[in-house]
Amino acid sequence: MPRCKCIFFLLLVAVPLWASVNVSSFQAYVDSVVPGSRYGLSIRSVKQGKELVNIRGGEKFTPASTLKTLTTATAIHFLPLDYAPETKLSLNGSLRNNVFWGSILVHGEGDPNFSGRYYADPFHILNSMADSIRSLGVDTIRGTLDLDSAYYSGPWKAEHWRKNFYNAWYGAEIGPLNFNDNCTMIRFKPGADIGDSAVVSIVPDVGYVKVVNKMTTASKKQRKWTYDIDPEKSVITLGGSIGIGVDSAQLVLPIRGPIGYFKAALLYAFKERGITFVETPMTPPGIVIKDFSYSAAPFLSILDEINQRSQNFHAEALFRNLGAQMAGKGSVEGGREMEEKFLAEIGIDKDDFEVWDGCGLSPKDKLKPSTETKLLSTMARHSKGSYYINSFAGPALGTGGKRMLTLAYPWLTRFKTGFIGEAHGLAGYVFTIDGDTLAVAMYLNETGKNPDATCKNVLDTLWLRVVSQANANYHSLMEMKNLWLSGLFLKNFHERLEFFSSALIGKPYLLGPMGESYIDSIEPKPLVNLDSVDCVTYVEHALALTRATHEDSIFTTLQQIRYFNGKINYLSRKHYMLVDWVGEGKYAKAIRMPGDTTIFRTMPKRDFFKAKKLNFGLDKNSEINYLPYHKALQWASLPYEGEAKVMGVAFIGASEKIDATHTGFVVLRTGETPKLRHASSLRKKVVEQPFLEYLQSRKGKLPGVTFFEFVVK
Repeated sequence: MPRCKCIFFLLLVAVPLWASVNVSSFQAYVDSVVPGSRYGLSIRSVKQGKELVNIRGGEKFTPASTLKTLTTATAIHFLPLDYAPETKLSLNGSLRNNVFWGSILVHGEGDPNFSGRYYADPFHILNSMADSIRSLGVDTIRGTLDLDSAYYSGPWKAEHWRKNFYNAWYGAEIGPLNFNDNCTMIRFKPGADIGDSAVVSIVPDVGYVKVVNKMTTASKKQRKWTYDIDPEKSVITLGGSIGIGVDSAQLVLPIRGPIGYFKAALLYAFKERGITFVETPMTPPGIVIKDFSYSAAPFLSILDEINQRSQNFHAEALFRNLGAQMAGKGSVEGGREMEEKFLAEIGIDKDDFEVWDGCGLSPKDKLKPSTETKLLSTMARHSKGSYYINSFAGPALGTGGKRMLTLAYPWLTRFKTGFIGEAHGLAGYVFTIDGDTLAVAMYLNETGKNPDATCKNVLDTLWLRVVSQANANYHSLMEMKNLWLSGLFLKNFHERLEFFSSALIGKPYLLGPMGESYIDSIEPKPLVNLDSVDCVTYVEHALALTRATHEDSIFTTLQQIRYFNGKINYLSRKHYMLVDWVGEGKYAKAIRMPGDTTIFRTMPKRDFFKAKKLNFGLDKNSEINYLPYHKALQWASLPYEGEAKVMGVAFIGASEKIDATHTGFVVLRTGETPKLRHASSLRKKVVEQPFLEYLQSRKGKLPGVTFFEFVVK
């Protein structure tokens, strides 16, 4: 980097960032912590559409709940944002006084939200149904309650799951009519004395779930209870024991037969809202008296439940609803058909995904990490992509509630977690300091006896490495934003430049503190760095703060100053202070001073870039104007007359192969001699000192100086 002598002789080894700094270390870390596991990783730039990293990206992995990213992507692609599953209630019959004679028909479209998940009372929507009927003056129903479940076809119970999944709340059966996540809570506490039966209650108890209580009261604080659920009926057998010293405990368990559960809950709501229901099967049909429609929660809330909180119940419902809405098949086949259509539309081979459900609980589900990042990258550019990304979890959010909590800036990533036996996954986005978005998918399969907690920690650690590498020194950008905000009251360019350049006085000096981060392999140092500066980066940071029109434009402004056309790579960096940085003319222009002299130098750019194995082209002869050393001494010794301002200065190199050895700001105040504000390698920090003093210290080593004015935006 020959624009400044202090870093001209700095030698660096070209190390591809992702390939050598991170990727090989990723695999080594996995091998050391969870030996025997199969690791897959793909990282793709959304801006470029290019895959940056691939470790077994073309192999198929069990994705667990990260398969939900495909379910939700397909849904948001095909369904309108105002989509909401409807449940329709129709009164068909006749009304005499306060008695309705006929059929109450309820048609379900797979709404998964008739529960306490969105409302304080899980009966909220069912109570609304009862209240709707009451609003017609009805207090008695004589007839039938008919539940239309034709919206779903095929097996409602997901196939190919492990047997124990069906007995867990996260494996609850799906139906077109649902209540309380199709689960119930069994609460139990010890009896009065040791040996007594435990005291058991059902919440909510709508008369549908039966409990066979074989649990007994034991001594102390024993917790040895067991449970068993009948495979066909909602009969739960409790066994084992609960210690008399235990206050209480509870189990959330799935029910069997969603339609029956829904009917029992609706009848319970009728009773609670003052409606007497008398089943009268032979009641003759009548005309439609009134129709009502209910939607418990909007589409985007359903997406949040699926991607943030990884709700299998909601994913399976949306999967079938998608098939019913768009393919006329409320089934796994219908959902799969729409996913294949979606993949074809975005140019992804459907065979790269093997889909057996909507939530990822099936061990038969498979995907390729590279294909997953293609999906994520496409969705990031989708017209509804922001809704999709915002539905993902993050540190301290959703399933990330206890994950990656050490990340100082949690908004830099969103992800979808996944876990079933011996299969862990993370898929989502990392937002980079340069404004790109990285689509990331990583998997651990065949983890064997390695503890699940350890596997999660491995993925979290590697994910945080990606965030860190893509956002090196992000705290410096935050510092710049805070500093920029503190200067909002200043409008004049020179006042702002004076303010920001002086605000950085005292910053430590470091030789060559910046590079191209993860974007280029030559110098993988931070793209922004206020921890320490050298003479050039000090000027660049101060000028970026001065020129930025908004706190969010600081980074882009800095890179426009630092790189030709703002294109971040080593070849595009303005390495030569006068020839490139000032010579471009966009941000500064050299000033002709009385007594200037002119020299011509050819900067050896070809050899400079060739040393980095880069091809530059032809060297060019450059004209350099400067004020000779003895005349610069005279100028620096005189008080300045004029309006206060800040200029730039470059100190000409004695070598024919460089243009400048040092740079900084010249601070001009009326009636005072000029001051030099610069990052000093001698004093190891940013300082302000008399310009004359610095010139005298360079006697015999400095041909002269070039002054330049900054282009006022």
